[in-house]
Amino acid sequence: MTDPFGFLRIPREPVPARPVEERLGDWREVYAGQALLPLVSRQADRCMDCGIPFCHTGCPLGNLIPEWNAYAARGDWRAAYERLHATNNFPEATGRLCPAPCEDACVLTINADPVTIKNVEQAIADEGLRRGYLAPRPPGALSGRTVAVIGSGPAGLAAAQQLTRAGHAVTVHERADRIGGLLRYGIPEFKMEKAYLDRRIEQMRAEGTVFVTDHDVGGAPRADCAGDDHGADAAALRSRCDAVVVAVGAGERRELPVPGRELHGIHQAMDYLTGANRVQEGDWAEPHVSAEGRHVVIVGGGDTGSDCMGTALRQGAISVVQLDINPEPGRGRTDDEPWPVYPRTYRISHAHHEARGRAGRDPRLFACATLRFEGDASGRVRALHLTAVEPVDRRPLAGTERVLPAGLVLLALGFRGPERAGGLREQLGLEYDESGNFARDAGFAARGQRAPGVFVAGDAGRGQSLVVWAVAEGRAAAAAVDRYLTGSTCLPAPVAAHDRPMTALGRLRYGDL
Repeated sequence: MTDPFGFLRIPREPVPARPVEERLGDWREVYAGQALLPLVSRQADRCMDCGIPFCHTGCPLGNLIPEWNAYAARGDWRAAYERLHATNNFPEATGRLCPAPCEDACVLTINADPVTIKNVEQAIADEGLRRGYLAPRPPGALSGRTVAVIGSGPAGLAAAQQLTRAGHAVTVHERADRIGGLLRYGIPEFKMEKAYLDRRIEQMRAEGTVFVTDHDVGGAPRADCAGDDHGADAAALRSRCDAVVVAVGAGERRELPVPGRELHGIHQAMDYLTGANRVQEGDWAEPHVSAEGRHVVIVGGGDTGSDCMGTALRQGAISVVQLDINPEPGRGRTDDEPWPVYPRTYRISHAHHEARGRAGRDPRLFACATLRFEGDASGRVRALHLTAVEPVDRRPLAGTERVLPAGLVLLALGFRGPERAGGLREQLGLEYDESGNFARDAGFAARGQRAPGVFVAGDAGRGQSLVVWAVAEGRAAAAAVDRYLTGSTCLPAPVAAHDRPMTALGRLRYGDL
């Protein structure tokens, strides 16, 4: 166990980020080279080894946090690495990208600062990689069953790795030219360098998972893939496989139907981020859409908007402003968000910190909405008109209109379920639920009798969510598929992601109420 008095004598000390000016001059990770092991071990020693570790309830994966905290505190990195992988296929990704709801559920949070769980997780994952602990784990025997996974984001990759290790022949189909989904093209390099993703894919290939790129299952057939044995017809793919996992994400983007939307210089955030990542992959010399020398306005207050902000700053934007229609959160918990619920409190990302350092203030404007865009004589956006809104019903407040200069506008308004284009839904007999996601039962199988052997995992069935939810759902879907194919399963499935038998407080935390 950890030091029983560590939480009393050791203050919280997060791993420091690189200096702002240094990191704005490159695309390396914000915390690159900063996972100082003595610091991390000391912070892990703050873990109270609680009788009831509520950090488990805060983590959709059910990570064994007190266990790997204890190993990290003693410097036993191999044991920590093994315990971390007992519940998580990709800790090198979640340790970088997850907003750490486990820390808000830490018992210390009741009246003190929580353990730096996210820092410890990333340090364990990185140290394990450095020491060569990431070894392939091929199955001992093959089942003779075949599974197709459609989509190679975190949910699809987690399902594929689990099913391959269970002995099934798994092929992952990805419509892009590289494997990784949003991990590849949606996450900026300064949040997660793609070398970590590449190493994980190499491990999966060595285990036996097969990857097919440039293959849009359910989409229109490509002329240059006419002889492709895999075909684009999802129904034909289903007929050749014993089971199919649909992990295509929630890619149907929300729009902003206001006057001037047709002007040049207004782009969807994911198109912009994909272009920036293409440059880092070496596909393009320069981004097709750049913030260099422009006033940038980001519409949408979430993580995608923050990623756009960090990207725009590195491209040389003159200024960056992020608009959030929600009111500014308070600094502390409210009565309707008690511990251990993940609270809506004021948080500042590393990109916000970077922009604040330049502008001298928070780069976000809260409780405001876009009225219209204004263009110049060439048809390019030059200004955005906005208004303050009521915090509850979001009605515009009279007399609060203002104008922001805008040479580039990025729409980061979120998503509303799987993309509607293409024939995936019809070809697999899928249905939509009331939220616009693919409907499924408690076992992750598609509802109804028209889609036997079809399972839906990740954002495609849950709606846009966190990377930890995607990995958790991929693991749970894999267990459901294995049970469907063999009658039983030894694959672990996170309880929160699968059956979710929880109290009203838990349902509030997980977004079900």
